[in-house]
Amino acid sequence: MTDVVAALIWNDGKFLICQRPAHKAQPLLWEFAGGKVEPGETKEQALVRECREELAIGVDVGDIFMEVIHEYPDITVRLTFFNANIISGVPQKIEHHDIRWIAVEEIPDYNFCPADKKILKALQRDYLMTSKRPCVLASKGRKDS
Repeated sequence: MTDVVAALIWNDGKFLICQRPAHKAQPLLWEFAGGKVEPGETKEQALVRECREELAIGVDVGDIFMEVIHEYPDITVRLTFFNANIISGVPQKIEHHDIRWIAVEEIPDYNFCPADKKILKALQRDYLMTSKRPCVLASKGRKDS
């Protein structure tokens, strides 16, 4: 199983999504910033590194929002979504085709990677349950597979 980390970064009621490049697997699908954990790295260290490499930002990694096991035809991934805050820089399109800040109600307007479907459903569910206040999500943690 491959460990992958992803950042759930909020700003003014919107969260950051990234569009995969056209030349990579799952071309032009939307995803969260992050990537594979390298040998000798903690998940938190991997997320800091990936955000720096992909977006030119420094992040403070918070609690785990959700963990998902997803099976692709050729690989099984354990995807850990962390709450994260930008502490330096402004997100740049270094490795992605595009980046956007979107509100929870805009999720249906974007075509996301299959592994992200469970977190998107959780975001939509929590958004409705918290009177449309996404800032409440920062203290939640769950494990789904």
